[in-house]
Amino acid sequence: MNRRQTILIFLASLTLIFSAAGNSRAAERKFPSKPIQVIIPFQPGDTDNLLRPFLEKMPEFLGQPVTMVYKPGAAGATGAGFVAASKPDGYLLVGTSHSSIVVVPLTQKDVGYTWKSFAPVCSMADSSSLLVVQSGAPWKTLKDLIEDSKKNPGKINYSSSGTFGSNHLIPEAMCAEAGIKWTYIPSQGSGPTITALLGGHVQVASTAIVPALPHLRSGTLRPLAVYRPTRMRALPDTPTLREFGFSIHSASPYGILAPKNTPREVVEVLHQAAKKAVEKYRDTIADRLDKLGAEIGFESPEEYTAHLDKQYELFSKIYKIVKK
Repeated sequence: MNRRQTILIFLASLTLIFSAAGNSRAAERKFPSKPIQVIIPFQPGDTDNLLRPFLEKMPEFLGQPVTMVYKPGAAGATGAGFVAASKPDGYLLVGTSHSSIVVVPLTQKDVGYTWKSFAPVCSMADSSSLLVVQSGAPWKTLKDLIEDSKKNPGKINYSSSGTFGSNHLIPEAMCAEAGIKWTYIPSQGSGPTITALLGGHVQVASTAIVPALPHLRSGTLRPLAVYRPTRMRALPDTPTLREFGFSIHSASPYGILAPKNTPREVVEVLHQAAKKAVEKYRDTIADRLDKLGAEIGFESPEEYTAHLDKQYELFSKIYKIVKK
């Protein structure tokens, strides 16, 4: 073998080595290469049930498991803050509503994050919160309740899942607009809120629809008003706050978000997996959400970002009303 042949073989070997190393690095960069965790910042029973129909289908299009991990506390701030501070690689997401992403950092300045600390991936389910009372309560409509509250100041108490969460702020803003005052009794979640109402410990509950729906359908609870701008398909006979003349309204999109600075291509992989799951299993997902009183509300990263921006503007105004 001459010198030229030796050099060529050596160069060919180097090419193979660098090529293998490059392929290895490319494989490492390929997303996802390991399981994905979605942090649920609330107790089981509400957010998890709305996101589960989507998350269960996504592994088919990601090639990796997607699991939910519960990290409740501080009206969702514990779990949301944990994700906001995590590595922006797409393997740790938060699944939640606008309440813990937009409202909590707006009203609690020490949580360590804002909604800008996240890269929205997509919204999935569209739901609403509402005011409910026991079926035996004397108020047949929200108008009845407001009139009674005016005649008997300080008589009415109500509960919601977390001080300064959206389910606390909206009734407070409504009361301010109506010129009435209710006594607020916080709880540790939507489930405990319903339990307190059923047990007679509070007279009114401001809650997500999921834990309330079985009791609404069985007739043990009565809905008075929903917070979203339009009526819900699950409760077609229940008016909105707007129909009673209030200026307040709030839709409740539930979705998944990654930490800020997560690579755009990673966000897009997650978005496309969710989108494909909806396209292939739309009827199945819609049926499961219907049982929970919710609907498919799928939005792209850009649409979801715009939605959260509007929620920030809305709750900034509501918070100023409540603080007066």
